Amino acid sequence: MTAKLLTLRTEHCFQCMALTKAVHQFVRERNGNEGAVVVSGQHTTTALIINELEERLLLDLERWLSDIAPPSLPWKHNDLELRSGIPDDEPRNAHAHLQALLLGNQVVINVSQGELVLGRYQDVILVELDGPRQRTVCLQWLQGCNSSATTSPHSG
Repeated sequence: MTAKLLTLRTEHCFQCMALTKAVHQFVRERNGNEGAVVVSGQHTTTALIINELEERLLLDLERWLSDIAPPSLPWKHNDLELRSGIPDDEPRNAHAHLQALLLGNQVVINVSQGELVLGRYQDVILVELDGPRQRTVCLQWLQGCNSSATTSPHSG
């Protein structure tokens, strides 16, 4: 099996969780040497990013997202009485959906010689935008091509 689901529990409305160690462990479990890992969020109010996991930067990120899509605006998605078929516990979370759209829901990390190809300060980060909740992230291994098996696009 080349995919794995990680189940995580967030504790705050906005939270950044490092996934780098879990992604590296996933590569080791698959004896991955050359290839890539696709990390995909399974929710519309979380995001996945690669960036520095530094406390002040994360505070800036939270503020920036709140400035762009503040929870206090009268978003149409939050007009719950106008929507049909929603559960009784449906949150007013349009801001979280919009913030997730800004950041994205998937990252791809190259793997070379069994190691994640990340810069010195880079971490794979799940960004919770509507917690606390239980969240699921999918890790998918993509095996690299064997250079001896590839064919030049210009050969017959």
